[in-house]
Amino acid sequence: MIQIRRLAYLALVIGFAQIIFGAIVRISGSGLGCGNHWPKCNGVWIPAFTGSEVIIEVSHRYGALAVSLAVLSLVIVTVLRRRDPGVGGPRGVMRPAITALALVFAAALLGAATVKLDLPPQVVVMHLALAMTLLAAIAWIAVRAGGFGADSVLPGSSPKTARGALAAAILALVVVVFGGMTANVAGAAAACRGFPHCASGMVGGPGLHVHLAHRVLAMLLVLHVVGLVIGVIRRGESPTLRVASRVAITLLVVQVVIAVVLVSFTPSPALRSLHQATGTAAWLSLAVFALLARRGRAAASVRSPVAEHELAGART
Repeated sequence: MIQIRRLAYLALVIGFAQIIFGAIVRISGSGLGCGNHWPKCNGVWIPAFTGSEVIIEVSHRYGALAVSLAVLSLVIVTVLRRRDPGVGGPRGVMRPAITALALVFAAALLGAATVKLDLPPQVVVMHLALAMTLLAAIAWIAVRAGGFGADSVLPGSSPKTARGALAAAILALVVVVFGGMTANVAGAAAACRGFPHCASGMVGGPGLHVHLAHRVLAMLLVLHVVGLVIGVIRRGESPTLRVASRVAITLLVVQVVIAVVLVSFTPSPALRSLHQATGTAAWLSLAVFALLARRGRAAASVRSPVAEHELAGART
């Protein structure tokens, strides 16, 4: 399982970097750096690196290839070792690996359609949602392979923690999607300047609605995770879950601070990229937290009544 865990970590790093680089493509306006050609760039496999738009766009495509190869390697390894404990079966790593590969193909097809057909911003947001889901699928592989301290999660995690973590992860994905819409829908990013209220630059229309929805959902997410962290501490959850919850709330707070700076001052491309990176990291941390909490509940479901009684005695 060590090999699978290391491969999952590698795929996760590449996938994370690819999402950030995708934001750089959008922020720099390099989305059509390769024209409407796909998978070739400007009609050739290796284009002339003569302009920043071409360099950024083709590098993003190379990154997509690297993610695809990393996930494909995971699938090959898990299939070859499917008879090993923890690899095949309902709780093994092979199923999430195959899921990740399916998401890779879906993201690639949607990306190709976006380039060739010049699809509207909503499709670009769908591409972002697929990429975020792929990141969670790779994290799922890592957790099932014992990554992120999964093997140290105590069986019998509270169902409240598991449900709360899942709700936080779902809400975080919705916030990310609305963040993508804010960045891609015309006028949405500048529809409301200032914090906490719109001090200037407020304009009506769909852009304002998207912007305000993103803000409200983000604050609801922060409040929910604050309550989740308090609950994790009060319920005496395992150290792994406590650390995971604290990492998540820390990243969310940092993300809010960056967002406040973005809407209060003229945002630089670097700060906008940092906002994307921190938001992606926050989403990933909540997905990992939810997966770890679920692992604790799954371990409890297969534990014998005697072990349950012993664990209860140890906690009291």
